[in-house]
Amino acid sequence: MMCVRARPLFSSPLSLAFSPTKHSPPNHLRLPLSPSSRRSLSAVAMSSSSTPPPPQIIEHIVLFKVKPETDSSKIASMMNGLNGLVSLSQVIHISAAPLHRVRSSPSAFTHVLHSRYGSKEDLNAYAAHPDHVRVVKESVLPICEEVMAVDWVADRVPGILAPPPGSAAKLTFLKLKENLADESKSEIVDVIKGLSEKLPGIGQITVGENFSPARAKGFSIASIAFFKDLGELETVDVQTELVNVEKEKVREYVDSTIVVEFVVPSGLVSGL
Repeated sequence: MMCVRARPLFSSPLSLAFSPTKHSPPNHLRLPLSPSSRRSLSAVAMSSSSTPPPPQIIEHIVLFKVKPETDSSKIASMMNGLNGLVSLSQVIHISAAPLHRVRSSPSAFTHVLHSRYGSKEDLNAYAAHPDHVRVVKESVLPICEEVMAVDWVADRVPGILAPPPGSAAKLTFLKLKENLADESKSEIVDVIKGLSEKLPGIGQITVGENFSPARAKGFSIASIAFFKDLGELETVDVQTELVNVEKEKVREYVDSTIVVEFVVPSGLVSGL
């Protein structure tokens, strides 16, 4: 089990934050696919040139803290079970992976799930699906001592809905100070939106306000940024001067942050 520890806020440029203060699938499929996944891939291949993008994208993130004593085979079973949910018709993209690095967090999370849907209704249907319920009951809850989830409507529809294997992602969650005005929240969102133009190493980024507060532990604004690989992510991380200017714009609004990174695993296929 890897060890993660909390880092000071603002430890990374994309944590600006952030401190107090149906599209083409991945190109390479490296693991055997289930029959349902093969059908999904075939559907993408036949329709990718003619299917219009969905009108919106729902981002769904779950952070897991696996119990330290957990056997590696049980962790692998959880990851395989979650990634296998790509076969559900509501799922546009899903990837479950160990965290590569924890930049800042009040909890030592160890694993992450990221998935995308075309509507809140699709997300709800996925959550209630018997296959999803089974994986959570049999593989997630027995080995996890903490789970956190956030959902948001992406501010834009990404050009690539299923980030390819090897892509590096940075997740940022913000807990804002109490009684913050809507104008201040909008300012924070606008600052994050602007990063894609000011930091060209970002392949795609979405941001939005969490609409599922029950398991979000008070974090209300979330974003996910994707990079070609870890090398591109590290290149952006060293551009501290530019990001310091941006984070000063929102420092006074933020109470605490979670910033974590992961790599999209191989063998994934779009659910479209």
